[in-house]
Amino acid sequence: MPARADEAVVRGIVKVSDRALGPYQSAVVRIGFSFTWLAFLLFEWPHRRELYGPDGPWSWELGERLVASNHAFTVLLWSDSAVWFEAVYALAVLSSAALLVGWRTRTMSVLFMVGVLSLQNRSVFMGDGGDNVIHLMAMYLVLTRCGRVWSLDARRARRSRAGGGAGAGGNDLVGIALWSLLGAVLLAATAGGRLSWFGDDGPVLYVGWATFLWGLWLVYGLWWYVTRPADGRTGRENVRRLMDVLGNIVHNAVLLIIMAEVCLIYATAGWYKIQGSRWQDGTAVYYPLHLDYFSPWPALAEVLGSSGLMVMLLTYGTVIAQVAFPFTLFNRRVKNVLLAVMMLEHASIAVILGLPFFSLAMIAADAVFLPTVFLVWIGAGASRAAGRLRRGRPREPEEEAGTSGASGAGSPARTLVG
Repeated sequence: MPARADEAVVRGIVKVSDRALGPYQSAVVRIGFSFTWLAFLLFEWPHRRELYGPDGPWSWELGERLVASNHAFTVLLWSDSAVWFEAVYALAVLSSAALLVGWRTRTMSVLFMVGVLSLQNRSVFMGDGGDNVIHLMAMYLVLTRCGRVWSLDARRARRSRAGGGAGAGGNDLVGIALWSLLGAVLLAATAGGRLSWFGDDGPVLYVGWATFLWGLWLVYGLWWYVTRPADGRTGRENVRRLMDVLGNIVHNAVLLIIMAEVCLIYATAGWYKIQGSRWQDGTAVYYPLHLDYFSPWPALAEVLGSSGLMVMLLTYGTVIAQVAFPFTLFNRRVKNVLLAVMMLEHASIAVILGLPFFSLAMIAADAVFLPTVFLVWIGAGASRAAGRLRRGRPREPEEEAGTSGASGAGSPARTLVG
């Protein structure tokens, strides 16, 4: 028994350190959240100044007082200039679009996080619940290897290997220029006293934003250095392997945190609902269906709300699905069925109650549990469709699976997330 236990421990350590698990799940989470935030920013573009800018009811002075008390991070309070606001908003839009397509994923995930935190912490009352999920996931994505598949980075890496290169970092002038520019901006912000090295205002207790962002900047620079074409230096290769292992461990740990976060959201929501009298008597869904503010399609809401049986089924079904979901994760078939029910529920909320961005955020979070085989099938279908549009040869599913293995993702074997 001790020998078997030791062997199981060794296999577990090798599994979490040898590769980044759930490459397709992390990629679809990246795509889902960047698309949701990008769609929100573009949808609110005409009203951006009233929501987060100088024309909003939550004035710059109020925002400054709030941040001074809760120590939230936002670059929008570095200046009350309208030009500065427009620049930050544009940066949020561009970084979301770049993260969506997986261009310079590591760097864009950091800029995406900065954009999300800056806008949301500037006006804390602008949101519908989905903003809290985006807020958390923006910080988690920074620590994941979410560009291993379905990204321009992955395509660039494949082309580099096909051309005989060792990676994507050899003569990457664009990456070097971007890294240098961001280093100069970070230096100016740090020298100007905008970022603290230690304290309670950073992403981690006693770690300031200056420490965190400079740490990322240095790690990214070191990663570029050790992944350049090989020159026979064993020491650099050993450093690359060590960083690769550490990156896999951090990615897998954060992916587990994302899964736990989704379970916590549903568990707390379900158990709080159980305590409500309207949820207990099966009438809770009736009331939002008859609020004008949440009725973009009054006729549809009236049809659903006029049936007592339908209201009862929706009310009890919602509670049962939310409470049961965390307990179904180790039964793949039941989990997949309930996952489809949860996504359908959020899609219904988007249409019936007019909360599209909240629903998109929750669907993107749920996507971390989608089966790997299903995601590979979706990717292969999208590749074939793109191939037809280009009038070229569509990629086959085997090629898609080969891409996963070539990028370090491994075969699409079934795991807890799939």
